[in-house]
Amino acid sequence: MLAEVVRSGFVEGTHCGSVVALAPDGGELWRLGDPDRPVFPRSSNKPLQAVGMLRAGLDLDGELLALACASHSGEAFHLEGVRRILAGAGLDESALQTPPDYPVEEQEKLAYVAAGGAPAPVAMNCSGKHAAMLATCAVNGWPTETYRRPDHPLQAALRDTVADLAGQPVVAEGVDGCGAPLFALTLTGLARAFQRIALADQASPPGRVAAAIRAHPGWLGGTRRDVSALIAGVPGLIAKDGAEAVYAAALDDGRAVALKIDDGSSRARAPVMAAALRRLGVDAPVLAEQGSMPLYGGAVVVGEVHALF
Repeated sequence: MLAEVVRSGFVEGTHCGSVVALAPDGGELWRLGDPDRPVFPRSSNKPLQAVGMLRAGLDLDGELLALACASHSGEAFHLEGVRRILAGAGLDESALQTPPDYPVEEQEKLAYVAAGGAPAPVAMNCSGKHAAMLATCAVNGWPTETYRRPDHPLQAALRDTVADLAGQPVVAEGVDGCGAPLFALTLTGLARAFQRIALADQASPPGRVAAAIRAHPGWLGGTRRDVSALIAGVPGLIAKDGAEAVYAAALDDGRAVALKIDDGSSRARAPVMAAALRRLGVDAPVLAEQGSMPLYGGAVVVGEVHALF
């Protein structure tokens, strides 16, 4: 049991899951639940996949590389960034195979609809990753029409990179919400991969990914996203959230943590990560800000979701 839901002083629910924390030398510091059970990391895999794309010859850095790791909010600068990645590869939005969607962040969605926007592949939160996948194909002369297929050389390269960084084989494959292949790992393997990215030499592909995330957290998430605030608020941190309440992070000294809330509830994800980082010895105001999720009754805060460790 990782978190509880308290309304008006009454515990009305709980959230179970698993967490693992690693020391700078890679050894396990502590665990809760079963971090050796494989999970689909969902979008927490994106920094690993971005490393694979750089290894395959993709030439991105800075905010566009952060966008390749993103589940972006759909803000105007995100959409323009996706178009820039595509244009650099001689492509346009028609090459994207993300499902047509609205921006994922509520305020951006409302503004997008008010401006007359319709569901579009570029607005889908994974379009940065897909644009980078297409650009990687263009660099290598690989077919762009089939880049999502599991047997495509791009996906084979990304699968190998995910396994290499995690230090374990990919134990299952699926299809992510964006239609791209998805590779299962244990939480321990996911934490190890983030640790290796965080510690990498800045000139290497993993180091370039870490530098982009640290310098451009708003491109990884968005102006109002908790993951962006967490990265900005903890010096040296890299982090990435994923669907079904997966979350991974690593500090520049190699301490790392990965977690999953079993029921997939995102409301427990940030408080549990804040508690895990505090338990690792991190002290930053953002951890107090994200240490609980408010619950409302009649537009007034009447409770919260908070971690139990």
